[in-house]
Amino acid sequence: MINLSNWIPFVSWIVGSLFLGYFLQFLVKSIAKSKKFKSDEDEVIGFRSISKVLFVSISRPIPFLFLVIGLRISFGTLAFDKTLINLQLVNLISDVLSVLFIISIGFFVYSLIDVVDHILINLTKKTSTTLDDMVAPMVRKTLRVAIVILVLVQIAQVLSDKPITSILAGLGVGGLAVALAAQDAIKNFFGSLIIFTDKPFELGERICVGEYDGFVEEVGFRSTRIRTLDGHLVTIPNGELASQMIKNIDKRPYIKRVVEIGITYDTSGEKTEQALDIISNILKDHEGQNKDFPPKVYFKDFNSSSLDLIAIYWYHPANYWAYMEHAEKVNLEILNQFNDAGIEFAFPTRTLYINQSE
Repeated sequence: MINLSNWIPFVSWIVGSLFLGYFLQFLVKSIAKSKKFKSDEDEVIGFRSISKVLFVSISRPIPFLFLVIGLRISFGTLAFDKTLINLQLVNLISDVLSVLFIISIGFFVYSLIDVVDHILINLTKKTSTTLDDMVAPMVRKTLRVAIVILVLVQIAQVLSDKPITSILAGLGVGGLAVALAAQDAIKNFFGSLIIFTDKPFELGERICVGEYDGFVEEVGFRSTRIRTLDGHLVTIPNGELASQMIKNIDKRPYIKRVVEIGITYDTSGEKTEQALDIISNILKDHEGQNKDFPPKVYFKDFNSSSLDLIAIYWYHPANYWAYMEHAEKVNLEILNQFNDAGIEFAFPTRTLYINQSE
């Protein structure tokens, strides 16, 4: 049996340790909020900025860590009779305290990941590409998962009384089976690495992949999410995405337009030349023109029901809605000037000849 005279120091150690933990947490948080660690907006990854995040992350696990220390000390003050049941109880308490201590250390390291996350986030903000902005959350998730796994392995070692090498060997055999069952997940993971290395697109850019045309919303370990022009959210596995042809529409420096206009067959050669001159004058030094990309206007072909004229021009920069407004102006100018010149637009026609010889 437990000596009841030891209950007072038992409880005192627990309460005192918990109080001390919360006091230290308050003290560390106060230091982090002090003017000494108040960083300027430009100093996002300076010493003061990192120190502030470090103190805040350290403050979170302090109460739990001191509670575990207080429990370990307080149980040491209890006197147990040396009976089999009490020995088993002592062993159980010892295992529980060891598990709690491992969890407290894991919690401490888990909180420190915020410092790495803070540094990565602010470093990626300085890069020109927006795809790097996804690196920080991916690294944060990976580190946290790794820490949780290591804590679980350590707890398994304590509870099983087996060396960690035996546990890792067992996990290796099990991991092989899991790897075989998760081939797609592994493929997608390496696909994400290829995407981050090659950088075929950035967040917010419009891309075409297969039958999908939309804007990139998120790139994760397993998949990439695209918001299509219809508003649908499409999730494409990274393993599949990395092996497909990706058309990055937002990376184009200009928009090329091909305009084909058909005029009637009874249009004379002089009128046809006039039509070509009208289109050329409309497109001469047009809005969005680059001197290296002058417009091209030609009499293209004799179609079945029309004389086909073709105009090709390039609009800079590749602002789609500005391009559409300009295309509308060009269309209206061609329509009005053709009508004023008496040049008729062709439409599909069929001529029927009737033999009246009989």
